[in-house]
Amino acid sequence: MTPQLTADHIHDHVLKACRDGNAMSFKLLYEQYARAMYNTSLRIVNNPADAEDVLQEAFLDAFRNLERFEFRSGFGSWLKRIVVNKSINYVRRKNSNWIELQDHHDLFVENEIDENEMEFKLEEVRRCIQKLPDGYRTILCLHLIENYKQETIADILGVSHTTVRTQYMRAKKKLLELLKQGGIS
Repeated sequence: MTPQLTADHIHDHVLKACRDGNAMSFKLLYEQYARAMYNTSLRIVNNPADAEDVLQEAFLDAFRNLERFEFRSGFGSWLKRIVVNKSINYVRRKNSNWIELQDHHDLFVENEIDENEMEFKLEEVRRCIQKLPDGYRTILCLHLIENYKQETIADILGVSHTTVRTQYMRAKKKLLELLKQGGIS
């Protein structure tokens, strides 16, 4: 009986070929992941040219450090972590307007906007997300779009879970306000 080649087996073969310096394998991996990783970066850095720069740096780092990839998780997950970290670092270097919050109990107020009444087109939501301050936008995108747990976001950003939770709540409230105003900030 001939063993079946699964997508994971073929994928591992491509990764191993990359470790051996096979240029075609590098190209295959890049083509497979570039679009998704670009979109991840764009949601964080909020600028197409910056997202392209981050994407290139992330792939270079990933390819330079392939020997560290241990095949315990998917390559896409490993690469995404690199892209997210590079994107966050880029935003931090470029702009120090992260909204830092103190851990106060009065920050946890109930959202006054009825979310169920608001139905918006995806493009309007994207446009309003782009208007959020860097810290808000990053946490909102990592949690809602990239599906990172708030505890993981706190670890990545080096802040407390309470800060992430508070920024997420405020980002969500600000986003809903922008949407309610028709995207006018």
